[in-house]
Amino acid sequence: MRVHVRVPATSANLGPGFDALGLALALHNEVIAEEGQGVTVRIEGEGADRLPRDGDNMVARGVRLAYEAAGRPFEGCALACVNRIPAARGLGSSAAAWVGGLIAGNALLGAPLSKDTLLGLAARAEGHPDNVAATIFGGLTVSCATPEGVTAVSLPVTASLAWVVLVPEVTNATADARALLPRSVPREDAVFNVQRVALLLASLQAARPAALRTALEDRLHQPYRLKLFPWMPEVAAAARAAGALGCVLSGAGPSLLAVVAGDGGAVARAMEAALRKAGIHGTARVFDVDSAGATSRLL
Repeated sequence: MRVHVRVPATSANLGPGFDALGLALALHNEVIAEEGQGVTVRIEGEGADRLPRDGDNMVARGVRLAYEAAGRPFEGCALACVNRIPAARGLGSSAAAWVGGLIAGNALLGAPLSKDTLLGLAARAEGHPDNVAATIFGGLTVSCATPEGVTAVSLPVTASLAWVVLVPEVTNATADARALLPRSVPREDAVFNVQRVALLLASLQAARPAALRTALEDRLHQPYRLKLFPWMPEVAAAARAAGALGCVLSGAGPSLLAVVAGDGGAVARAMEAALRKAGIHGTARVFDVDSAGATSRLL
């Protein structure tokens, strides 16, 4: 049996929704998997020159995790991966790898594991649920971790909004970005973010995009991470001047996510130009929202 899996890139946090919100984007990694003796991995695209090609590969680890969760012996698999999601850029590449492997393993087993079970497994492997929830369910997901597991709800996003992603050529480790965050924050900052997360979800639900200008503000993580990305304020200002409703870090960065009511081309060009002015090269692209999430099919 051979299976084909497709998993989307994701942008977490969306400004104020730290470790709670994730957005699936129409940029995909693909995996073709079949059972085998031992583990072999072929890789094309992103990371082809440095990712492991044995059982240490994160996709292969995801396959093994699915077998273990289903109580089935894992003897090996042959994987062919096509990677389009840039690594270490804040676009959910590790979430895509874990979920890609879990979905592939589950499909090879005849799908004994539910999506909610896969979500719990992926969240534990990843360490937080926001990216993996969006990868699995698609759309805009709200996720919450509890001692009993992870609850996630996927919400539709209007097609009238354009999502512009600026990917700098520099990379960033999530662990480094998390290390900058304080263990406690002022109550005023917590209230500030609660208000804006609520406004963000309400503005999308009510199709009132103008409210996003306020709703995308954040005080919990982005101010502290500016030490890693001192060029962010200038790029975000350029995005807003070109028509963006807001511009935020994508996950832990360094990529930036801007939202535009209408065509995003001018905003993409403005973001690239502002980043170049800061001495860093990067590429901005406009993406649709992936509403389907991870998919699998038999070959």
